[in-house]
Amino acid sequence: MKLLGIFAFAIALLLSVMVHEFGHYITAKRFDMKVTEFFLGFGKRIWSFTRGETEFGIKAIPAGGYCRIEGMTPRDEMPAGEEARAFFGATTTRKLIVLGAGSFAHFVIGFLLIFSIFFGVGVNTLLSDVTKVSPNSAAAAAGFQPGDKIIAIDGKEVTNWYQDSRAIATSKGKELTFTVLRDGAEISISASPSYLESEKRYILGVVTKIGTQRESFFTSISESGRAIAVLTRESIKSLVALPTKVPQLIRQTFGGEERDPNGLVGVVGAARVSGDAVSSNKLNNTERFGTFLLLIASLNIFVGIFNLLPLLPLDGGHMAVAIADEIRAFFARLRGKPRPAGIDVNVLTPITMTVFAVLAVLTSILLIADIFNPVSLNL
Repeated sequence: MKLLGIFAFAIALLLSVMVHEFGHYITAKRFDMKVTEFFLGFGKRIWSFTRGETEFGIKAIPAGGYCRIEGMTPRDEMPAGEEARAFFGATTTRKLIVLGAGSFAHFVIGFLLIFSIFFGVGVNTLLSDVTKVSPNSAAAAAGFQPGDKIIAIDGKEVTNWYQDSRAIATSKGKELTFTVLRDGAEISISASPSYLESEKRYILGVVTKIGTQRESFFTSISESGRAIAVLTRESIKSLVALPTKVPQLIRQTFGGEERDPNGLVGVVGAARVSGDAVSSNKLNNTERFGTFLLLIASLNIFVGIFNLLPLLPLDGGHMAVAIADEIRAFFARLRGKPRPAGIDVNVLTPITMTVFAVLAVLTSILLIADIFNPVSLNL
């Protein structure tokens, strides 16, 4: 099962890369830019086919993928008569759309995965099915029984027990009328919640079942939106804190310290966590599948945001160059001068190589840590 989880993670990661690159491809084609290659992987070509002007295929090293758009810099030569199709000659708006489409695709993947959890798989939550009635409680005095299902409180339908049961905690001891389903028949039970000093709230005295609940279509959409907002916020926090976590990672990698589950994790570590989730004996099949989907969704949101960092060679770095070009053009117009030549990213190669080197070192450290001192979530 663990190997199955790792394999599923690898497939999901490759599909995410493919959708990312497809975002670039479809928007570039929409703006009539010349796209000559669309490949998964790098290195030696294993298999490919050509459709129109684009070659699609797979290469030997499954470490990402790319979509080759011609004319990324002013130095790139375009075929005669197709100079207008160069990426470099496009408007800033079109450049930003094409460059940002990859990260946008990750957000779409994340949203759809989380939506599928709420709408299809279901999430663990408190249900309104009574499993136990505490002795000497308001519920016992009112006549509640194990097996009862609370379907309404003071006439308001119970749709989410975790939220709707707050009517009990905030009742201030006022008598509430519960509509209960018992043996297929609806009955009405009135009870006045009692105050529990240790928890500083009013309680009824029933224990309800924990189970899987699927949400309606529109509720799933809104809940998925909120979940994406939370994942986005947490991903941004992680990126901001990344420099401070590198020394900790080095100590954990080479000093033998225990890995922090909230620290940095590489692709290998994420794959192992995925395998642990799928093979966990503490989770049922629904929880395993839901946890796996959540891991893939979280990864996509993080990658989508990371890719927007204004650093070359990331898409965000190219977007920053395009925005800088537009700012320079704006000030040129204010001075009554012609639009200046666009920034040639080849001139920024030293910066690009520096960022690439830093990312390569960090990736290597993460790889070593994930192999010899892996993260454990105790799933």
